[in-house]
Amino acid sequence: MRKSNYTQEFKDSTIKFCIDNSDKSISSIAKDLGLNKGTLSLWVNEYKIKNNLKPSSEVKNETLEEENKRLRKELAILKQEKEILKKAAAYFAKETL
Repeated sequence: MRKSNYTQEFKDSTIKFCIDNSDKSISSIAKDLGLNKGTLSLWVNEYKIKNNLKPSSEVKNETLEEENKRLRKELAILKQEKEILKKAAAYFAKETL
Protein backbone atom coordinates (compact mmCIF):
# COMPACT_ATOMS: atom_id res chain seq x y z
CA MET A 1 0.00 0.00 0.00
CA ARG A 2 1.32 3.43 -0.94
CA LYS A 3 2.10 5.93 1.80
CA SER A 4 0.58 9.31 1.00
CA ASN A 5 2.23 12.58 1.87
CA TYR A 6 -0.10 15.42 2.75
CA THR A 7 0.84 19.05 3.14
CA GLN A 8 0.69 20.56 6.60
CA GLU A 9 -1.89 23.04 5.27
CA PHE A 10 -4.14 20.15 4.18
CA LYS A 11 -3.73 18.41 7.54
CA ASP A 12 -4.48 21.62 9.46
CA SER A 13 -7.60 22.41 7.44
CA THR A 14 -8.81 18.82 7.75
CA ILE A 15 -8.27 18.81 11.53
CA LYS A 16 -10.07 22.15 11.85
CA PHE A 17 -12.95 20.77 9.79
CA CYS A 18 -13.20 17.71 12.06
CA ILE A 19 -13.20 19.80 15.23
CA ASP A 20 -15.71 22.32 13.84
CA ASN A 21 -18.00 19.49 12.70
CA SER A 22 -17.85 17.32 15.80
CA ASP A 23 -21.39 16.11 15.11
CA LYS A 24 -19.99 14.15 12.14
CA SER A 25 -17.93 11.03 12.76
CA ILE A 26 -14.26 10.83 11.88
CA SER A 27 -15.14 7.83 9.70
CA SER A 28 -17.62 9.75 7.58
CA ILE A 29 -15.30 12.76 7.20
CA ALA A 30 -12.40 10.47 6.26
CA LYS A 31 -14.57 8.70 3.70
CA ASP A 32 -15.74 12.02 2.22
CA LEU A 33 -12.13 13.21 1.88
CA GLY A 34 -10.76 9.89 0.67
CA LEU A 35 -8.56 9.45 3.72
CA ASN A 36 -7.90 6.45 5.92
CA LYS A 37 -9.95 6.69 9.13
CA GLY A 38 -6.94 5.78 11.26
CA THR A 39 -4.81 8.49 9.68
CA LEU A 40 -7.42 11.17 10.30
CA SER A 41 -8.00 9.98 13.88
CA LEU A 42 -4.26 10.14 14.51
CA TRP A 43 -4.04 13.71 13.17
CA VAL A 44 -6.98 14.89 15.27
CA ASN A 45 -5.79 13.20 18.47
CA GLU A 46 -2.24 14.52 18.03
CA TYR A 47 -3.65 18.03 17.55
CA LYS A 48 -5.80 17.70 20.67
CA ILE A 49 -2.86 16.49 22.74
CA LYS A 50 -0.62 19.33 21.51
CA ASN A 51 -3.32 21.88 22.33
CA ASN A 52 -4.34 20.37 25.68
CA LEU A 53 -7.74 19.35 24.37
CA LYS A 54 -9.28 16.07 25.38
CA PRO A 55 -9.36 13.30 22.78
CA SER A 56 -12.91 12.40 21.83
CA SER A 57 -12.59 9.00 23.53
CA GLU A 58 -11.95 10.72 26.88
CA VAL A 59 -14.94 13.01 26.39
CA LYS A 60 -17.12 10.00 25.54
CA ASN A 61 -15.87 8.12 28.61
CA GLU A 62 -16.64 11.07 30.88
CA THR A 63 -20.09 11.42 29.35
CA LEU A 64 -20.76 7.71 29.85
CA GLU A 65 -19.52 7.84 33.44
CA GLU A 66 -21.82 10.77 34.19
CA GLU A 67 -24.75 8.94 32.61
CA ASN A 68 -23.95 5.77 34.58
CA LYS A 69 -23.85 7.77 37.82
CA ARG A 70 -27.21 9.39 37.02
CA LEU A 71 -28.77 6.05 36.10
CA ARG A 72 -27.50 4.39 39.30
CA LYS A 73 -29.13 7.14 41.37
CA GLU A 74 -32.35 6.75 39.41
CA LEU A 75 -32.26 2.98 39.91
CA ALA A 76 -31.77 3.38 43.67
CA ILE A 77 -34.78 5.71 43.86
CA LEU A 78 -36.92 3.32 41.84
CA LYS A 79 -35.94 0.40 44.08
CA GLN A 80 -36.94 2.42 47.15
CA GLU A 81 -40.27 3.32 45.55
CA LYS A 82 -40.86 -0.34 44.69
CA GLU A 83 -40.23 -1.39 48.31
CA ILE A 84 -42.60 1.30 49.58
CA LEU A 85 -45.30 0.12 47.18
CA LYS A 86 -44.82 -3.51 48.25
CA LYS A 87 -45.22 -2.54 51.91
CA ALA A 88 -48.26 -0.40 51.11
CA ALA A 89 -49.84 -3.24 49.14
CA ALA A 90 -49.22 -5.67 52.00
CA TYR A 91 -50.66 -3.19 54.53
CA PHE A 92 -53.82 -2.57 52.50
CA ALA A 93 -54.21 -6.31 51.85
CA LYS A 94 -54.28 -6.87 55.65
CA GLU A 95 -56.80 -4.07 56.09
CA THR A 96 -59.28 -5.63 53.70
CA LEU A 97 -59.19 -9.08 55.34
